[in-house]
Amino acid sequence: MPFSSTRITELFKIEKPIIQAGMIWASGWKLASAVSNAGGLGLIGSGSMYPQVLEEHLIKCKAATNKPFGVNVPLLYPDIDQHIDLIIKHEVPVVFTSAGNPKTYTSKLKAAGITVVHVVSSSKFALKAQEAGCDAVVAEGFEAGGHNGREETTSFVLIPAVAEAVSIPVIAAGGIATGRQMMAAMILGASGVQIGSRFVASEEASSHINFKNAVIHSNEGDTILALKALTPVRLLKNPFYAAVQQAEKNGAPVEELASLLGKGRAKKGMFLGDMEEGELEIGQVSCLLRNILPASEIVTEIWEAYNALLGERPK
Repeated sequence: MPFSSTRITELFKIEKPIIQAGMIWASGWKLASAVSNAGGLGLIGSGSMYPQVLEEHLIKCKAATNKPFGVNVPLLYPDIDQHIDLIIKHEVPVVFTSAGNPKTYTSKLKAAGITVVHVVSSSKFALKAQEAGCDAVVAEGFEAGGHNGREETTSFVLIPAVAEAVSIPVIAAGGIATGRQMMAAMILGASGVQIGSRFVASEEASSHINFKNAVIHSNEGDTILALKALTPVRLLKNPFYAAVQQAEKNGAPVEELASLLGKGRAKKGMFLGDMEEGELEIGQVSCLLRNILPASEIVTEIWEAYNALLGERPK
């Protein structure tokens, strides 16, 4: 059964329905351009960037690839208005929004000719994104790293539920790092996949080598969803997580958890490589990762495995 295009390849004008997630402290212009050059859609993760830093990454990404790329904009971070204006100024073709109300910027972005996708953790929010005018949604399951939904709905439940609820294309995320997992997501109703953790363990990711090594040496059960009372986030277990766990066990109020998290905790761990006191955001699928590869090899490996499975797909 030969591969044919999907609604996602047509929407983004890309060759392969593989999207690299825009992860803070990992997804700069080097990673985004490498994935786009390999035929997928690379995303710059703007959540960790001041406006001037984002602009530098936009300029360098456009110079490094003539293929479509996008920017992930977490709506809970500051300077979002400036980020949106820079994205429009530099004619970025695709924007993924997350962690906020999709109505806030979708109409402005679409008026500038930009394709807009919103990340959701439930069918309810997928419908809200569709009503807001989004062109597609990412259905991100409980397995995913970073900020996550409170509902704890797994990808195997979420993907078909969202696909049934909306008419716009669905991109599956959470627990996907291999061609076999991509095949499962597509059978469940997705038109493409968004992959994060596998690209953290890439040569081009801007995350620290200490973090990359911790990811590829992790095992089942080494990540957990924490800080649900504040902002749910999946973390790799380390001494910082242990402190969070103890605080939560003691019934710490939100203010105490926010103080414990503080500022710059994610940068300390993922970008500066402090494996003791840093916040280490990664997905459950990290337990399947055992090597650090160039991003182009990751795309090729997933794509070839997926296509090899097409002939085995149940009729």
